[in-house]
Amino acid sequence: MNHQVIHPMVKVQRQVRSLVDSEIVKPGDRIWKIAFLFGDDWTRIKQELLEFEFSMQDPLSELLAVEVWEEEDE
Repeated sequence: MNHQVIHPMVKVQRQVRSLVDSEIVKPGDRIWKIAFLFGDDWTRIKQELLEFEFSMQDPLSELLAVEVWEEEDE
């Protein structure tokens, strides 16, 4: 059986897309603006974003533009 594992950031990206679609946030809003919406999960999400070289000042549109979330093999 071939199970595909979805990267945790895919779920975050879907949630952010939903927030944008609902007009709760705008694509031009900075990533830090969603921190309070993720509550206790924010610390983990923020760390993941930093590992993918995002800044909390980047617009949400850059997060939404990612097509594939992959970890680099060391």
